[in-house]
Amino acid sequence: MPVFRVKGVGGRKRPLFKMQRGPAARAWPATLGLLALATAQVAVYESLARLHDLRNQVPEAVALFLVAGTLFLVGVYWVEKFSPGPTGLAIILGTAVLLRLLVLPVRPALSEDVYRYQWEGRVQRARLNPYTVFPAMPGLAWLQDPHHPLEAGKTTPTLYPPLSELAYSWVETVPGYKRIFTALDLASLILLLLLLSVLKQPRARVLIYAWNPAVIASFAMCGHHDSLAIATLLAAHLFIIGHRPALSIVSLSLSFLSKYFCLLLLPVFLKRTRWPYLAIFGSLVLLGYLPFVGAGWNLFKGLSDYAVGWESNDSLFRLIRLAGNSKGQAELIAVTLTAGALVYALRTRMEPLRASLFLTATLLLLSPDAFPWYFSWSIPFLCFYPNAPWLLMSVTSVLGYSPVVAYAGGQAYRDSPFMLALEYAPVLAWLGVQAAREVSARKN
Repeated sequence: MPVFRVKGVGGRKRPLFKMQRGPAARAWPATLGLLALATAQVAVYESLARLHDLRNQVPEAVALFLVAGTLFLVGVYWVEKFSPGPTGLAIILGTAVLLRLLVLPVRPALSEDVYRYQWEGRVQRARLNPYTVFPAMPGLAWLQDPHHPLEAGKTTPTLYPPLSELAYSWVETVPGYKRIFTALDLASLILLLLLLSVLKQPRARVLIYAWNPAVIASFAMCGHHDSLAIATLLAAHLFIIGHRPALSIVSLSLSFLSKYFCLLLLPVFLKRTRWPYLAIFGSLVLLGYLPFVGAGWNLFKGLSDYAVGWESNDSLFRLIRLAGNSKGQAELIAVTLTAGALVYALRTRMEPLRASLFLTATLLLLSPDAFPWYFSWSIPFLCFYPNAPWLLMSVTSVLGYSPVVAYAGGQAYRDSPFMLALEYAPVLAWLGVQAAREVSARKN
């Protein structure tokens, strides 16, 4: 500690004053560093917003997202090392909102899903059942957007759950969908702050979600509806931590009615409550499907067609399929491994937030479809367990948009093995090393 001294009686030196390095003195370098990173992030997203023809500038967009991802990783390191104070948290949150506002007006050219939401909203407002009709059905051409006719899945009924369908029916325009799902994304940000506060973890860790390029691309830029499932899932976690099991299961039910992946987490929540709460979950799910029950078994036809006909941006699943005899065999192995991961989480009594990260990451690695926006499912849980390989995965996942380059030129939506290797190889190698070290540590 620096001390300034003057001569006193007897020639001895006594302190004139001391430069104390209290919390305020330690906080300002962290705050300045965050401000510099925030400024750089804003510059990157301004460049993204200025891309005039994003559909034909996908390589430039992906490159900018990777730059943003690099700055994001530096930001994660910064908040872990320096623990910024309230001013730093304000910078994190203010920047998060600004980054989303910058790309919110951008046309969602990296994914066409939001146009499907728009079509299904029109279907419901026309008093039709989205589980029984599809865009190419004769007599329904008037429901199409003439400026953006649907190509993908045009012979398939909806695969989305009922709560998502309800949300589609409320909104009529593509900018409207982007706004509502970005608002839910920001609601997740607030829920994460509450969870971090309740668990007495550093609130600055919310940067992991707030500045994550995969999250910003998924919701503010592309308008994906997954933010509805994430917000309700985080609410379920907040209730389970607050010892409100019934409300937790209600929130989990709403999450499942928004996106099916949440079903994998149901046993984890029931383990922390009581198995009779399964009746609440089942009742709410049945109630959600009730308005569409006239579709009969077609309720799940779209989901079935999707499972059979699609394989995109996959990692371990593709390796299993290439090593085996068929896609069906690979699916059986993937389901078995996912079930094994669930059993492991239950037997080790993994707490729900950690189990959510572990199980969603497992699901994404073993799924035949892992579109870039799917990785947003696991990113919130990195705020509590900042696993380094999966933080990297959240950045490299934007490489999953690379097939849009050929698709925009009228070619098939097809993955590049080289891009898949760039996206997954470093992460899988790092996870492998991490797992080997943990096994070795347990043996010792």
